[in-house]
Amino acid sequence: MGTYDPDSQLVKELALINCRELGGMPLAGGKTFRKGIFLRSGSPEWLNKEQILEVKDYGVKTVIDLRAVDELKGRGNPFAKDPDMKFYNFPLLNSDPDKDEDMTIEFIRTHTLGDYYVIIGEEMGDKLVEIMRILLKTDGLVLFHCAHGKDRTGVVAAILYLLSGASRENIITNYAVSYEYLKDFLEPSILRLPDDMKHILRSDAHNMVTFLDYIDSKWNGDIANLLLANGLTENEINALKNKCIAD
Repeated sequence: MGTYDPDSQLVKELALINCRELGGMPLAGGKTFRKGIFLRSGSPEWLNKEQILEVKDYGVKTVIDLRAVDELKGRGNPFAKDPDMKFYNFPLLNSDPDKDEDMTIEFIRTHTLGDYYVIIGEEMGDKLVEIMRILLKTDGLVLFHCAHGKDRTGVVAAILYLLSGASRENIITNYAVSYEYLKDFLEPSILRLPDDMKHILRSDAHNMVTFLDYIDSKWNGDIANLLLANGLTENEINALKNKCIAD
């Protein structure tokens, strides 16, 4: 595999936080992940009218919001009712992190983010399959995002990279750099959190290690097994691989 530089994937032309191209990732056999099909980012809720237009002019045709239903209702999404955009909400969180005593936040207080990523794999495989189907079937540039573009977004990116043949080391690097890209944005919030919650706004490498170890132990090291078990077909998996891997 070629040398991997995550900074080369940053999309600096757009005002989206933690916005990155998935393309350019080195893959097995000397191949690379195809550019110009998938972007990842944090929530677009902050964008003004000009910045929204810049996203559309960049070529984004489809937006997949991975936030909880209550997050979307409370914070909004400028693309949700945009007639120029296909919009989908596939929540990879079943509660509302903005509420006090949220059950998921309470779980993460005594566990790692990686433990929650395992829950996504165990309990939300059907949603992961729906997401993969949209990524496969949709033409044009697709943007998928959560709140900060590191956790739920990071899991979806990791699945695409695993399916395509990226190395474990590079997937971990791709995940871990989120905090570096978000540090200035998140630092004020981190300072206000109690010590046992500060980790929730970071992207410590061990979290992705936990998720990858889960794929190794539960799914024999093959993410396709998880997707097949939740309804994605072999033909769909092969077609998604073909879409992701550059010629």
